[in-house]
Amino acid sequence: QVQLVESGGGLVQAGGSLGLSCAASGRTFSSYAMGWFRQAPGKEREFVAAISWSGKNTYYADSVKGRFTISRDNAKNTVYLQMNSLKPEDTAVYYCAANSAGVRTKRAAYDYWGQGTQVTVSA
Repeated sequence: QVQLVESGGGLVQAGGSLGLSCAASGRTFSSYAMGWFRQAPGKEREFVAAISWSGKNTYYADSVKGRFTISRDNAKNTVYLQMNSLKPEDTAVYYCAANSAGVRTKRAAYDYWGQGTQVTVSA
């Protein structure tokens, strides 16, 4: 069982930066691949980024590649999402998720989800 709690959301101007954190409970955090998803109003939840259990492998959605960076610290049971050059279309609730299968982009592959944190980018 893994419980996830996101933090770091807020309001930022276009072109600005924001860092999200996701703290996980449980001693098996390092055995899970982690992902970030987001859901804008009226839209489906979409994949943003994922990282392997070791942190060596990462994968990004085309829409955020080159602007967002996912990382993790297994000693702190935490995964991060650094978001730079933010755009109004990045506005959404951001969720972290854990899965035991590896780096995945599909929602259905993830076993555990956080409650989400709101990110709002003003024009």
